[in-house]
Amino acid sequence: MADVGGEPRREHPVTHRQYRLTADHLAGHFAPWPADELAGLVMGAFSSCGDTAYRAHGDALMEEQAALAGPESWPWMSWLASARAEQGRVREAHELAEQALALYPRSGVAAHALAHAEHELGTGRACGDFLDQWLRADPQAVQSRHLNWHAALQSIACGDFPDARRRADTALARTDVGMRAATNWRLLLVGRSPAGQTDPDLVRELLAAPGGMAEVFHTFNLALALAVEAATDDLRVLSRRAAADERPDFRDVLAPVVQALAEVTAGRPRVAVDLLSSLGEKAERIGGVRVEREIIQDTLARALVDAGQHVRAAGLLHHRTTTRHHHTYEDLLLAARTPAAVVEPR
Repeated sequence: MADVGGEPRREHPVTHRQYRLTADHLAGHFAPWPADELAGLVMGAFSSCGDTAYRAHGDALMEEQAALAGPESWPWMSWLASARAEQGRVREAHELAEQALALYPRSGVAAHALAHAEHELGTGRACGDFLDQWLRADPQAVQSRHLNWHAALQSIACGDFPDARRRADTALARTDVGMRAATNWRLLLVGRSPAGQTDPDLVRELLAAPGGMAEVFHTFNLALALAVEAATDDLRVLSRRAAADERPDFRDVLAPVVQALAEVTAGRPRVAVDLLSSLGEKAERIGGVRVEREIIQDTLARALVDAGQHVRAAGLLHHRTTTRHHHTYEDLLLAARTPAAVVEPR
């Protein structure tokens, strides 16, 4: 496999094959074994297929099985809460997560779903306090690093940037490239210093490794890490590789997003605006979940402001600034800044 500066890798799009097989099996499994909790553990296969029809079928199946399990089943309430959060049905997600936690306070899935809902609500320190309390009961919980990342995002939401950097530096591992990049890029977008950064050579190594570009969302996270380092040339090469890929999500979605990141780091926000604005709803095909994909909108808002299009930027974030309790981060995204504050390529 070539490194990030080499020729585009040609491979058959088999990434989602196992997810589809699992989803197909689950679709028939619940008829003889309704609300089977062990099977519920792999319901994420539907959303991992990269197919909207599979995702919709998985959502319907989730709702059906949760109803069969009843409100006393904390596992199904937890999984349904996660589904509702991803659907944008935030109040329902919050209520379901709290219901599951009341039944079983150590439900990691429910705690995670609550963090997603509270991100959409912009609860700020209240969410961080809850997550800290939940983690103190078991500092070695498998969700520890990811929930600390959610707490870091809430700290960013209410303007506590030192706490966000502290969490990124103390709770995230060197290998948590995606979460570190997502934290740092948000900090840089509002003109704040990042936490500890990822060595660009590590990112190049990950891109060149077997499977380095197997999944679109994984590759997007690596692109964010390059953007944090203002590695403009690497981003342009990666964008060309994605554009030459036979997989539509890479060619039609990832490529323009990575190119837009390159333009932002190069100080060309108007070009970034054109690239990201043309995506529309296709941006959802980048993968991940709502809170992770939101960073694309953040980047567009920042580029719009830097291009002098403040009204468009305010309209883009209107739903967030009017519904989130804490939105210092969004306010700063919409604030004009001097050219010296723009990230410069290294």
